[in-house]
Amino acid sequence: MINPKSHDSLFKWLITAFTREFFEHYFPEIMIGKYTFIDKEFISKYETLKESLKGDLFLAMEVEVDGILREIVIQIEHQSEKEDISERVYEYSCYAWLLKKKPVWSIVIYTDDAVWRKQITNRFWYAFDSQNGKQYHHFDVIKVKAEKSSDLIKKHSLMCKLLTLKADDKKANPDELVYEIYKAAAAMKGELTNEQLLLIEQWVSFYKKVSEQRLDKIKKEVKMSFIETTITEHVYNQGWMKGEAEGKAEGEAEGKKETAINLLKMGIDVEIINKATGFSKKEIKQLICQ
Repeated sequence: MINPKSHDSLFKWLITAFTREFFEHYFPEIMIGKYTFIDKEFISKYETLKESLKGDLFLAMEVEVDGILREIVIQIEHQSEKEDISERVYEYSCYAWLLKKKPVWSIVIYTDDAVWRKQITNRFWYAFDSQNGKQYHHFDVIKVKAEKSSDLIKKHSLMCKLLTLKADDKKANPDELVYEIYKAAAAMKGELTNEQLLLIEQWVSFYKKVSEQRLDKIKKEVKMSFIETTITEHVYNQGWMKGEAEGKAEGEAEGKKETAINLLKMGIDVEIINKATGFSKKEIKQLICQ
């Protein structure tokens, strides 16, 4: 049984780790500029919404639409089951506008496994005027299961390859999907950040449809067996130490701490950070206070 919080947190991590790839894949007509994540700022202002917002993502971003560059706030909501959440999306968009006083672009990404016979609404009726009648808040809807794994795996984007494990994989071989993901990651490992490498490990472990034995064999075949499930081992194998003079133990601790802090900045759930880093939940909470 998949923990919905872990699931939401993984999708949030995916988008924060591959932000440009996300927009290039789903919104290729939009040119992306500078961006910053504003999740913590958002949640701290609206403390009462804290729990319900854990799976969501908020960014302040420069985008170019029709040749015009503008700064907007982007709200991305993750939904793991088919449900009309138009009212909630509108409510959060209002909070986002109040926080930054910038135009808000709302996106809902559905990650449920159901086959939809009827589409979910992409608008919410929020007002009325004498000239135009009902006024609607419109938002974009993404349905991951509507994409074919066999198509996504051919994409250059590593994010798209990771999505194959959640897309429609009816005509795809689960073994080949995992192999192609690790093969692509191995080819790019010099370009990938610590957080991206860890995400790959966590993502595949969470959504794979192959045995642990086969997974280990694939990682060895493509020379990706150095990716470990804890930051301590990962830091050691990759040499992310501050130098022999400071000692291996201190270097490993610093590398683990730095990565955990980066994940916290992304707004990743404490439970996921605990599994990825080996830090206890108490230790993670102490990092938050620093």
